Amino acid sequence: MFGVIRRRPQLLWLLVPYVLYLGVLPFVNRVTPLVFGVPFLFAWLLGATFLTPVAVWLTRRGDRR
Repeated sequence: MFGVIRRRPQLLWLLVPYVLYLGVLPFVNRVTPLVFGVPFLFAWLLGATFLTPVAVWLTRRGDRR
């Protein structure tokens, strides 16, 4: 598995959504503060949802075989 990462490091971009959704969830699971009138957790998950296609696009852009 690590041999694939050495040959194709752009695949590490696919870890970004995983870390945003699950890795930091214990740290952002808060009701306060409010961000634009919504709880912080909801704003965090919304931001992670918008960043996921960007991470996939960066992976595809770097992996044009």
